[in-house]
Amino acid sequence: MPRERVIAQLQHREPDLVPMGENHIHHSLVEKYLKREVMYGNGFAELKACWDGRRDDYIQDSISTLTGLPKLLGHDYIRIPASPADREYKKPKMLGEYSWEDDSGQQFHYNPGVGQLVSQVYNTEMTIDELPDADEDFKVDESELEVIRGVIAEMKKTHFIIARLPLDGTFAYKQTVGIEEYMVRMILDPDFVKKASEVYVNRSIAYINAFLDAGADAVMPTDDYADNRGLMMGYERFAEFILPGIRKQVEATHAKGGYFIKHTDGRTWDILDDLVEAGVDGWHGIQSSIGMDFKLLKEKYRGRLCFFGGVNCETLIQGSPEDVEREAQYAIQNAAPGGGLVLASGNGLENGTTLENYAAMMEAREKYGRYPIQV
Repeated sequence: MPRERVIAQLQHREPDLVPMGENHIHHSLVEKYLKREVMYGNGFAELKACWDGRRDDYIQDSISTLTGLPKLLGHDYIRIPASPADREYKKPKMLGEYSWEDDSGQQFHYNPGVGQLVSQVYNTEMTIDELPDADEDFKVDESELEVIRGVIAEMKKTHFIIARLPLDGTFAYKQTVGIEEYMVRMILDPDFVKKASEVYVNRSIAYINAFLDAGADAVMPTDDYADNRGLMMGYERFAEFILPGIRKQVEATHAKGGYFIKHTDGRTWDILDDLVEAGVDGWHGIQSSIGMDFKLLKEKYRGRLCFFGGVNCETLIQGSPEDVEREAQYAIQNAAPGGGLVLASGNGLENGTTLENYAAMMEAREKYGRYPIQV
């Protein structure tokens, strides 16, 4: 069964076949696969549905999409986001076709090509006193669990369910002052950063508990810590400000019997030892094109860290089917023996990914991913 394949890899056992899945698929590709228009995966369509009083339509579309795609593509895991809360959504002041300002004066811009928000104006003057109370009793709105419960009802017996946390909190710039100011404050105002992390990690743990109680097998926080060169904030600041929050999240996840799968892309060699020592079960966001080599990763972390990846996003967009097959084969032959590999793209199926290239990736899994792996 697909679910057992993923569990076997996380436990570093060999199933019948290397499991496969994707964190997200751009809505343009989803529509090609399902041959219908979808709202799921289209961030602006989600927002507009809520603004127009059609939230329930979005929920049903999400459940239908997240149950239909894995069956069609042969995926073994399903990653599910939180649902938009069931509340009143006031239409914002539109500044352009994809730009708007909310009630608080925050401005947003959505890039339809990327499929997500690409800019947000932050309150860079925020003070520590404006942060929420770290000890407040934060409760997850039950309506935020509607999609995951709908998918679990149909798919939990067969598929491995990963809940994407709506906030991570370990690198809380999105909830506060923006990334540049946040990193400046790591040096000039460390108390602000420590309180922000405490506040939002605590909230993330409320989501961890809620998702696992709803039946998810694993949780995935998604704050990125690195770019193609290395850590954005430097190792010392990672260890001081970010790692303690990861440890708290892992502890909370394991206390509920769940698996903790951390997404962070970029060149992350400097922190992988820390992630393993913190108890992280799986890591998603592997970019072999910038030196995160599966052979080296397996040699160092065999039996201690499960890798979610195998084919670079840029290869799926710009490469040939032969290029895709070559990368998938390399990842499988080097990282799959003994368990510990879930085949996936480096991040997700982005806009521009060709159906032919993803078909080559699926075929490579069938060709090379049967156990025992022939190295």
